[in-house]
Amino acid sequence: RMAVAPPSYCFVAFPPCSKDGLVVFGKNSARPRDEVQEVVYFPAAEHDPGSKVECTYIEIEQAPKTHAVVLSRPSWLWGAEMGANEHGVCVANEAIVTREPASESEALLGMDLVRLGLERGATAKEALDVIVALLEEHGQGGNYYEDGSSCHTFQSAFLIVDRNEAWILETSGKYWAAEKITEGAKCICNQLSVTTKIDAEHPELRDYVRSQGWWNGDSDFNFSEVFSLGDDHLTCSSGRESLEKQGGEVSAQAMIDVLRDKDSGVCVDSESFLTTASIVSVLPQDSSFPCVHYFTGTPDPSRSIFKPFIFVDDVKLVPKVQSPSFGNDDPAKKIPRFQEKPDRRHELYKAHEWARSLLENDQDKGQKLMRIMLDLEKQGLEAMEDILTRTEVLDPAEVVDLFYDCVDTELKFFK
Repeated sequence: RMAVAPPSYCFVAFPPCSKDGLVVFGKNSARPRDEVQEVVYFPAAEHDPGSKVECTYIEIEQAPKTHAVVLSRPSWLWGAEMGANEHGVCVANEAIVTREPASESEALLGMDLVRLGLERGATAKEALDVIVALLEEHGQGGNYYEDGSSCHTFQSAFLIVDRNEAWILETSGKYWAAEKITEGAKCICNQLSVTTKIDAEHPELRDYVRSQGWWNGDSDFNFSEVFSLGDDHLTCSSGRESLEKQGGEVSAQAMIDVLRDKDSGVCVDSESFLTTASIVSVLPQDSSFPCVHYFTGTPDPSRSIFKPFIFVDDVKLVPKVQSPSFGNDDPAKKIPRFQEKPDRRHELYKAHEWARSLLENDQDKGQKLMRIMLDLEKQGLEAMEDILTRTEVLDPAEVVDLFYDCVDTELKFFK
Protein backbone atom coordinates (compact mmCIF):
# COMPACT_ATOMS: atom_id res chain seq x y z
CA ARG A 1 0.00 0.00 0.00
CA MET A 2 1.35 3.39 -0.95
CA ALA A 3 1.57 5.92 1.83
CA VAL A 4 -0.93 8.72 1.45
CA ALA A 5 0.80 12.08 1.44
CA PRO A 6 -0.76 14.50 3.94
CA PRO A 7 -2.94 16.99 2.01
CA SER A 8 -1.18 20.28 2.81
CA TYR A 9 -1.94 23.33 0.66
CA CYS A 10 0.44 26.17 -0.28
CA PHE A 11 -0.53 29.38 -2.08
CA VAL A 12 1.06 32.42 -3.63
CA ALA A 13 -0.61 35.45 -5.21
CA PHE A 14 1.15 38.22 -7.16
CA PRO A 15 -0.20 41.61 -8.21
CA PRO A 16 -2.64 42.26 -9.86
CA CYS A 17 -4.28 39.19 -8.20
CA SER A 18 -3.10 40.48 -4.83
CA LYS A 19 -3.68 43.82 -3.16
CA ASP A 20 -1.50 46.94 -2.96
CA GLY A 21 1.61 45.66 -4.74
CA LEU A 22 2.03 42.82 -2.23
CA VAL A 23 3.04 39.23 -2.81
CA VAL A 24 0.92 37.04 -0.50
CA PHE A 25 2.06 33.55 0.52
CA GLY A 26 0.22 30.99 2.66
CA LYS A 27 0.41 27.39 3.79
CA ASN A 28 -1.63 24.97 5.85
CA SER A 29 0.56 22.22 7.22
CA ALA A 30 -1.39 18.94 7.34
CA ARG A 31 0.33 16.45 9.62
CA PRO A 32 -0.56 13.55 11.94
CA ARG A 33 -3.33 14.80 14.26
CA ASP A 34 -1.44 14.68 17.55
CA GLU A 35 1.80 16.26 16.32
CA VAL A 36 2.80 19.56 17.91
CA GLN A 37 4.28 22.39 15.85
CA GLU A 38 6.38 25.11 17.43
CA VAL A 39 7.41 28.52 16.10
CA VAL A 40 11.14 29.15 16.46
CA TYR A 41 13.50 31.97 15.55
CA PHE A 42 17.20 31.59 14.85
CA PRO A 43 19.35 34.73 14.45
CA ALA A 44 21.84 35.16 11.60
CA ALA A 45 25.19 33.55 12.42
CA GLU A 46 28.71 33.06 11.12
CA HIS A 47 30.29 29.63 11.32
CA ASP A 48 33.90 28.48 11.45
CA PRO A 49 35.34 26.83 8.35
CA GLY A 50 34.82 23.07 8.45
CA SER A 51 31.98 23.18 10.96
CA LYS A 52 29.09 20.77 10.61
CA VAL A 53 25.34 21.06 11.21
CA GLU A 54 23.25 18.25 12.66
CA CYS A 55 20.01 18.00 10.63
CA THR A 56 17.15 15.65 11.59
CA TYR A 57 18.98 12.44 10.68
CA ILE A 58 22.36 13.31 9.19
CA GLU A 59 25.19 15.78 9.69
CA ILE A 60 26.29 17.96 6.77
CA GLU A 61 28.80 20.78 6.13
CA GLN A 62 27.68 24.08 7.63
CA ALA A 63 27.63 27.23 5.45
CA PRO A 64 30.02 30.09 6.37
CA LYS A 65 27.02 32.32 7.13
CA THR A 66 23.36 31.57 7.85
CA HIS A 67 20.51 34.10 7.59
CA ALA A 68 18.05 34.81 10.39
CA VAL A 69 14.99 32.56 10.04
CA VAL A 70 11.58 32.10 11.65
CA LEU A 71 10.14 28.60 11.28
CA SER A 72 7.00 26.62 11.99
CA ARG A 73 8.10 23.06 12.54
CA PRO A 74 7.06 19.72 13.99
CA SER A 75 8.90 19.98 17.27
CA TRP A 76 10.72 16.64 17.04
CA LEU A 77 12.72 17.51 13.93
CA TRP A 78 15.47 19.94 12.90
CA GLY A 79 13.96 21.37 9.73
CA ALA A 80 10.61 23.08 9.15
CA GLU A 81 7.29 22.71 7.36
CA MET A 82 7.39 26.39 6.42
CA GLY A 83 9.07 29.64 7.32
CA ALA A 84 10.79 32.80 6.19
CA ASN A 85 14.15 34.51 6.39
CA GLU A 86 15.28 38.07 6.99
CA HIS A 87 15.58 38.72 3.22
CA GLY A 88 11.90 38.14 2.54
CA VAL A 89 12.27 34.58 1.24
CA CYS A 90 9.49 32.13 2.21
CA VAL A 91 9.63 28.38 1.70
CA ALA A 92 7.01 25.67 2.27
CA ASN A 93 7.23 22.00 1.43
CA GLU A 94 4.78 19.32 0.36
CA ALA A 95 5.16 15.59 0.81
CA ILE A 96 4.42 13.92 -2.53
CA VAL A 97 4.32 10.41 -3.93
CA THR A 98 5.88 9.74 -7.33
CA ARG A 99 6.36 6.55 -9.35
CA GLU A 100 9.72 6.16 -7.62
CA PRO A 101 9.47 4.91 -4.03
CA ALA A 102 10.95 7.39 -1.57
CA SER A 103 14.04 6.18 0.26
CA GLU A 104 13.76 4.82 3.81
CA SER A 105 17.46 5.27 4.45
CA GLU A 106 18.14 8.35 6.52
CA ALA A 107 19.23 11.38 4.53
CA LEU A 108 17.85 14.93 4.37
CA LEU A 109 14.12 15.31 4.93
CA GLY A 110 12.09 17.65 2.74
CA MET A 111 11.60 19.67 5.95
CA ASP A 112 15.38 19.93 6.48
CA LEU A 113 15.69 21.33 2.95
CA VAL A 114 13.11 24.04 3.78
CA ARG A 115 15.29 25.31 6.63
CA LEU A 116 18.56 24.92 4.71
CA GLY A 117 17.15 26.88 1.76
CA LEU A 118 16.03 29.69 4.08
CA GLU A 119 19.28 29.79 6.04
CA ARG A 120 21.46 29.92 2.92
CA GLY A 121 19.43 31.70 0.20
CA ALA A 122 18.90 35.48 0.06
CA THR A 123 16.49 35.18 -2.90
CA ALA A 124 13.99 32.54 -4.00
CA LYS A 125 16.33 31.40 -6.79
CA GLU A 126 19.28 31.15 -4.40
CA ALA A 127 17.19 29.05 -2.01
CA LEU A 128 16.22 26.78 -4.90
CA ASP A 129 19.88 26.40 -5.93
CA VAL A 130 20.81 25.53 -2.34
CA ILE A 131 18.07 22.90 -2.07
CA VAL A 132 18.89 21.13 -5.34
CA ALA A 133 22.66 21.17 -4.65
CA LEU A 134 22.10 19.56 -1.23
CA LEU A 135 19.68 17.06 -2.76
CA GLU A 136 22.35 16.07 -5.28
CA GLU A 137 24.99 15.74 -2.57
CA HIS A 138 23.06 14.06 0.26
CA GLY A 139 19.78 12.75 -1.19
CA GLN A 140 16.42 12.72 0.59
CA GLY A 141 14.99 10.01 2.80
CA GLY A 142 13.98 8.85 6.25
CA ASN A 143 10.81 8.79 8.30
CA TYR A 144 8.51 11.81 7.86
CA TYR A 145 6.61 11.06 11.07
CA GLU A 146 7.49 10.50 14.70
CA ASP A 147 6.47 6.86 14.45
CA GLY A 148 8.52 3.96 15.78
CA SER A 149 6.21 1.31 14.33
CA SER A 150 6.56 2.14 10.63
CA CYS A 151 8.55 4.29 8.25
CA HIS A 152 6.58 6.88 6.24
CA THR A 153 8.62 8.21 3.35
CA PHE A 154 7.84 10.76 0.65
CA GLN A 155 9.41 12.77 -2.14
CA SER A 156 9.30 16.56 -1.79
CA ALA A 157 7.83 19.55 -3.55
CA PHE A 158 8.53 23.15 -2.51
CA LEU A 159 6.99 26.56 -3.00
CA ILE A 160 9.79 29.14 -2.77
CA VAL A 161 8.78 32.80 -2.82
CA ASP A 162 10.41 36.22 -2.55
CA ARG A 163 9.28 39.81 -3.24
CA ASN A 164 9.70 39.37 -7.01
CA GLU A 165 9.09 35.79 -8.03
CA ALA A 166 8.17 32.30 -6.92
CA TRP A 167 9.48 28.88 -7.87
CA ILE A 168 7.62 25.59 -7.71
CA LEU A 169 10.28 22.93 -7.24
CA GLU A 170 9.29 19.28 -7.53
CA THR A 171 11.63 16.39 -6.83
CA SER A 172 11.87 12.64 -7.14
CA GLY A 173 15.01 11.27 -5.53
CA LYS A 174 17.75 13.67 -6.64
CA TYR A 175 15.98 14.55 -9.92
CA TRP A 176 13.93 17.72 -10.12
CA ALA A 177 12.17 20.30 -12.28
CA ALA A 178 11.09 23.83 -11.41
CA GLU A 179 8.65 26.39 -12.75
CA LYS A 180 9.04 30.13 -12.23
CA ILE A 181 6.01 32.32 -11.48
CA THR A 182 5.86 36.12 -11.50
CA GLU A 183 2.15 36.80 -11.89
CA GLY A 184 -1.27 35.44 -11.06
CA ALA A 185 -2.15 33.10 -8.21
CA LYS A 186 -0.98 29.54 -7.74
CA CYS A 187 -1.84 26.69 -5.41
CA ILE A 188 0.25 23.58 -4.88
CA CYS A 189 -0.76 20.55 -2.84
CA ASN A 190 0.39 16.97 -2.38
CA GLN A 191 0.42 16.16 -6.11
CA LEU A 192 2.84 17.00 -8.89
CA SER A 193 1.92 20.16 -10.79
CA VAL A 194 4.92 21.11 -12.97
CA THR A 195 4.01 20.04 -16.50
CA THR A 196 5.66 21.31 -19.70
CA LYS A 197 6.60 24.83 -18.52
CA ILE A 198 9.96 23.98 -16.99
CA ASP A 199 12.28 26.90 -16.26
CA ALA A 200 15.08 24.94 -14.57
CA GLU A 201 15.79 21.22 -14.23
CA HIS A 202 18.34 18.61 -13.17
CA PRO A 203 20.91 18.45 -15.99
CA GLU A 204 20.47 14.67 -16.41
CA LEU A 205 16.69 14.61 -15.87
CA ARG A 206 15.65 13.79 -19.45
CA ASP A 207 18.38 11.20 -20.01
CA TYR A 208 17.37 9.51 -16.77
CA VAL A 209 13.66 9.22 -17.56
CA ARG A 210 14.45 8.04 -21.07
CA SER A 211 16.72 5.32 -19.66
CA GLN A 212 13.85 4.22 -17.39
CA GLY A 213 11.52 3.99 -20.41
CA TRP A 214 9.15 6.63 -18.96
CA TRP A 215 9.51 9.05 -21.89
CA ASN A 216 10.35 8.38 -25.52
CA GLY A 217 12.00 11.72 -26.26
CA ASP A 218 9.54 12.52 -29.06
CA SER A 219 6.53 13.95 -27.21
CA ASP A 220 6.57 17.15 -25.15
CA PHE A 221 8.34 16.53 -21.86
CA ASN A 222 5.72 16.77 -19.10
CA PHE A 223 7.28 16.35 -15.65
CA SER A 224 4.03 15.51 -13.84
CA GLU A 225 2.97 12.96 -16.43
CA VAL A 226 6.36 11.28 -16.45
CA PHE A 227 6.70 11.04 -12.65
CA SER A 228 3.11 10.65 -11.43
CA LEU A 229 1.58 7.37 -10.39
CA GLY A 230 -1.33 6.88 -12.79
CA ASP A 231 -3.54 9.91 -13.22
CA ASP A 232 -3.04 11.84 -10.03
CA HIS A 233 -1.10 14.70 -11.64
CA LEU A 234 -4.14 16.94 -11.40
CA THR A 235 -4.15 20.49 -10.19
CA CYS A 236 -5.17 21.18 -6.62
CA SER A 237 -8.56 22.35 -7.76
CA SER A 238 -10.21 22.83 -4.36
CA GLY A 239 -7.39 25.12 -3.25
CA ARG A 240 -7.50 27.07 -6.47
CA GLU A 241 -11.27 27.47 -6.28
CA SER A 242 -11.07 28.61 -2.67
CA LEU A 243 -8.54 31.27 -3.71
CA GLU A 244 -10.63 32.35 -6.70
CA LYS A 245 -13.67 32.78 -4.42
CA GLN A 246 -11.74 35.64 -2.79
CA GLY A 247 -12.17 37.69 -5.97
CA GLY A 248 -9.43 39.69 -7.64
CA GLU A 249 -7.50 41.11 -4.74
CA VAL A 250 -5.89 38.68 -2.35
CA SER A 251 -4.88 40.31 0.94
CA ALA A 252 -3.52 38.81 4.17
CA GLN A 253 -7.11 38.54 5.43
CA ALA A 254 -8.27 36.83 2.23
CA MET A 255 -5.41 34.30 2.44
CA ILE A 256 -6.32 33.60 6.08
CA ASP A 257 -9.94 33.03 5.00
CA VAL A 258 -8.75 30.55 2.36
CA LEU A 259 -6.67 28.64 4.93
CA ARG A 260 -9.70 28.45 7.23
CA ASP A 261 -11.93 26.93 4.55
CA LYS A 262 -12.95 23.46 5.77
CA ASP A 263 -15.62 22.91 3.11
CA SER A 264 -13.04 23.02 0.32
CA GLY A 265 -10.68 20.66 2.13
CA VAL A 266 -7.93 23.30 2.33
CA CYS A 267 -8.28 23.24 6.11
CA VAL A 268 -7.75 19.54 6.83
CA ASP A 269 -9.50 17.88 9.73
CA SER A 270 -9.77 14.15 9.00
CA GLU A 271 -9.26 10.90 10.87
CA SER A 272 -5.55 10.75 10.15
CA PHE A 273 -4.59 14.36 9.49
CA LEU A 274 -5.12 17.81 10.92
CA THR A 275 -3.87 21.24 9.88
CA THR A 276 -1.41 21.44 12.78
CA ALA A 277 -0.12 24.94 11.96
CA SER A 278 -0.49 27.70 9.37
CA ILE A 279 1.44 30.65 7.99
CA VAL A 280 0.55 33.70 5.89
CA SER A 281 3.28 36.06 4.66
CA VAL A 282 2.93 39.45 3.04
CA LEU A 283 5.92 40.54 0.94
CA PRO A 284 5.80 44.13 -0.39
CA GLN A 285 7.38 44.37 -3.82
CA ASP A 286 8.84 47.70 -2.69
CA SER A 287 11.79 46.62 -0.54
CA SER A 288 11.70 49.76 1.62
CA PHE A 289 8.75 48.13 3.42
CA PRO A 290 9.16 45.18 5.80
CA CYS A 291 7.73 41.72 5.15
CA VAL A 292 5.13 40.50 7.67
CA HIS A 293 4.79 36.82 8.58
CA TYR A 294 1.72 35.57 10.45
CA PHE A 295 1.93 32.28 12.38
CA THR A 296 -0.72 30.37 14.30
CA GLY A 297 1.57 28.06 16.30
CA THR A 298 -1.58 26.02 17.04
CA PRO A 299 -3.75 23.50 15.15
CA ASP A 300 -6.83 24.26 13.03
CA PRO A 301 -6.62 27.79 11.61
CA SER A 302 -10.41 28.13 11.83
CA ARG A 303 -9.92 28.08 15.61
CA SER A 304 -6.55 29.82 15.82
CA ILE A 305 -5.22 33.35 15.68
CA PHE A 306 -2.70 34.47 13.06
CA LYS A 307 -0.05 36.49 14.90
CA PRO A 308 2.40 38.83 13.10
CA PHE A 309 6.20 38.60 13.14
CA ILE A 310 8.62 41.11 11.56
CA PHE A 311 12.39 40.58 11.30
CA VAL A 312 14.38 43.17 13.26
CA ASP A 313 17.65 42.93 15.18
CA ASP A 314 17.31 41.51 18.70
CA VAL A 315 13.76 40.34 18.09
CA LYS A 316 12.32 39.02 21.35
CA LEU A 317 12.21 35.23 21.62
CA VAL A 318 8.90 33.57 22.46
CA PRO A 319 9.45 30.51 24.68
CA LYS A 320 5.69 30.06 25.07
CA VAL A 321 5.41 28.73 21.50
CA GLN A 322 8.53 26.56 21.83
CA SER A 323 8.26 22.91 22.78
CA PRO A 324 10.34 21.52 25.65
CA SER A 325 13.80 20.36 24.62
CA PHE A 326 14.92 16.85 25.53
CA GLY A 327 18.49 17.20 24.25
CA ASN A 328 20.27 13.94 23.52
CA ASP A 329 17.64 12.02 25.50
CA ASP A 330 15.09 12.81 22.81
CA PRO A 331 13.70 9.52 21.41
CA ALA A 332 13.92 11.14 17.94
CA LYS A 333 17.72 11.28 18.34
CA LYS A 334 18.30 7.78 19.70
CA ILE A 335 18.62 4.67 17.53
CA PRO A 336 16.27 2.85 17.12
CA ARG A 337 14.24 6.05 16.87
CA PHE A 338 10.83 6.97 18.25
CA GLN A 339 10.64 4.20 20.85
CA GLU A 340 8.52 6.52 22.94
CA LYS A 341 6.68 9.79 22.43
CA PRO A 342 7.46 12.53 24.91
CA ASP A 343 4.96 15.31 25.65
CA ARG A 344 6.01 18.06 23.25
CA ARG A 345 3.18 20.50 23.93
CA HIS A 346 4.24 24.12 24.47
CA GLU A 347 2.38 26.59 26.66
CA LEU A 348 0.30 28.11 23.86
CA TYR A 349 -0.62 24.65 22.54
CA LYS A 350 -1.90 23.58 25.99
CA ALA A 351 -3.93 26.77 26.42
CA HIS A 352 -5.33 26.34 22.93
CA GLU A 353 -6.39 22.76 23.71
CA TRP A 354 -8.52 24.16 26.51
CA ALA A 355 -10.02 26.75 24.13
CA ARG A 356 -10.77 24.07 21.52
CA SER A 357 -12.60 21.93 24.06
CA LEU A 358 -14.63 24.98 25.12
CA LEU A 359 -15.53 25.65 21.47
CA GLU A 360 -16.66 22.04 21.10
CA ASN A 361 -18.56 21.71 24.38
CA ASP A 362 -20.06 25.08 25.26
CA GLN A 363 -21.43 26.86 22.24
CA ASP A 364 -22.20 30.20 23.87
CA LYS A 365 -18.91 30.57 25.71
CA GLY A 366 -17.04 29.13 22.73
CA GLN A 367 -18.52 31.61 20.25
CA LYS A 368 -17.84 34.48 22.63
CA LEU A 369 -14.20 33.39 22.98
CA MET A 370 -13.89 33.03 19.19
CA ARG A 371 -15.21 36.57 18.69
CA ILE A 372 -12.64 37.94 21.14
CA MET A 373 -9.87 35.97 19.39
CA LEU A 374 -10.86 37.18 15.93
CA ASP A 375 -11.06 40.74 17.21
CA LEU A 376 -7.53 40.41 18.57
CA GLU A 377 -6.37 39.07 15.20
CA LYS A 378 -8.09 41.94 13.37
CA GLN A 379 -6.26 44.50 15.52
CA GLY A 380 -2.97 42.85 14.53
CA LEU A 381 -3.88 42.83 10.83
CA GLU A 382 -4.89 46.51 10.94
CA ALA A 383 -1.71 47.52 12.75
CA MET A 384 0.35 45.70 10.10
CA GLU A 385 -1.61 47.32 7.28
CA ASP A 386 -0.76 50.67 8.84
CA ILE A 387 2.96 49.76 8.83
CA LEU A 388 2.75 48.68 5.17
CA THR A 389 1.03 51.88 3.99
CA ARG A 390 2.80 54.61 5.97
CA THR A 391 5.50 56.71 4.42
CA GLU A 392 7.98 56.94 7.30
CA VAL A 393 10.48 54.15 7.90
CA LEU A 394 9.60 51.55 10.52
CA ASP A 395 11.28 52.00 13.90
CA PRO A 396 12.55 48.50 14.85
CA ALA A 397 11.79 49.18 18.53
CA GLU A 398 8.11 49.28 17.61
CA VAL A 399 8.04 45.62 16.52
CA VAL A 400 10.88 43.98 18.43
CA ASP A 401 8.40 42.25 20.76
CA LEU A 402 5.46 42.17 18.33
CA PHE A 403 5.07 38.37 18.08
CA TYR A 404 5.86 37.97 21.80
CA ASP A 405 3.13 40.42 22.80
CA CYS A 406 0.54 38.80 20.50
CA VAL A 407 1.21 35.34 21.96
CA ASP A 408 1.11 36.79 25.46
CA THR A 409 -2.23 38.50 24.86
CA GLU A 410 -3.69 35.33 23.36
CA LEU A 411 -2.61 33.34 26.43
CA LYS A 412 -4.22 35.93 28.73
CA PHE A 413 -7.54 35.48 26.93
CA PHE A 414 -7.34 31.71 27.35
CA LYS A 415 -6.60 32.13 31.06
